[in-house]
Amino acid sequence: MTEILEVAKENLIKKGFLDMEVDPSLDLVAEIEKLKKEKNAIILAHYYQDSDIQDVADYIGDSLGLSQQAAKTDAEVIVFAGVHFMAETAKMLSPNKKVLLPDLKAGCSLADSCPPHLFRKFKEKYPDHVVVSYINCTAELKTLTDICCTSSNAVHVINSIPKEKGIIFAPDRNLGAYLIKKTGRDLVLWNGTCMVHEIFSNEKITKLQIRNPKAKLIAHPECESHILDKADFIGSTSGLLKYTIESEFDEFIVATESGIIHQMALASPNKTFIAAPPNDEKCACNECPYMRLNTMEKLYLTMKYGQPEIILPQWIIDQGVSSIDRMLEISAKAGL
Repeated sequence: MTEILEVAKENLIKKGFLDMEVDPSLDLVAEIEKLKKEKNAIILAHYYQDSDIQDVADYIGDSLGLSQQAAKTDAEVIVFAGVHFMAETAKMLSPNKKVLLPDLKAGCSLADSCPPHLFRKFKEKYPDHVVVSYINCTAELKTLTDICCTSSNAVHVINSIPKEKGIIFAPDRNLGAYLIKKTGRDLVLWNGTCMVHEIFSNEKITKLQIRNPKAKLIAHPECESHILDKADFIGSTSGLLKYTIESEFDEFIVATESGIIHQMALASPNKTFIAAPPNDEKCACNECPYMRLNTMEKLYLTMKYGQPEIILPQWIIDQGVSSIDRMLEISAKAGL
């Protein structure tokens, strides 16, 4: 998969798209809206994108919502403002549509932590186990997966599997450990993590709680257990957003990628949201560096020129899409 992305990137460089400069006087919002109509395109954006990209998107959501939108859209072109595993998922669900990603380097540390060739050997140790993979994984890993899940539907997916069946869960060990507590199932965990959700400082969060005694700590289940143990609420990105909207409380410490705070503030302008601090004071480590590679300029260029395009081998689509379809079926039955 990496080779495919590198070849595509080299082709783009030869064509000059990645080196193009955008006229700073250009009204990018107006141009992007015009291109959407001209090309019958839809922009799907993750909550972790920059706020200006969120504002121009047709749909903003977490991995489950984005997958559902990709599966049902009538648009001819899907422009994915996210990371490459998300765009790959969209291509698998809509193989006849053109799927674009503004920056091919927008990867994922969690997906990278589970190389398919190593996971294949790991899987061979447990031949009778059902493989459940968090959707934050490569398209090739999905070919080795029985059912995908997101943090929104993971409990439902685990509970759908007969209790006598063993389960391998990949690639996130923190989400896996959380699911063991929530479901009581004995999962075999792959040892992968998300760099953003592992960086939060327990000590600094504790100090924030002392200084803001009315603030509720809300956390994504990809966080480490010592963060989850002290959280007032644990949920998916969309679950965290919903909680802040419906909650009677007015102050929140948010332990997930800070991009979601834009939507929280829009939905609840009179409430206060504090990004949970990272261990490293020298970097904005609660911002995903891969998500932030996408910019309005790159979004405009990718729509104008129809590149970079996500191209997947047919065998990956054929062998991997069933794991996503199964996830969507379980989600629909659960009313998610």
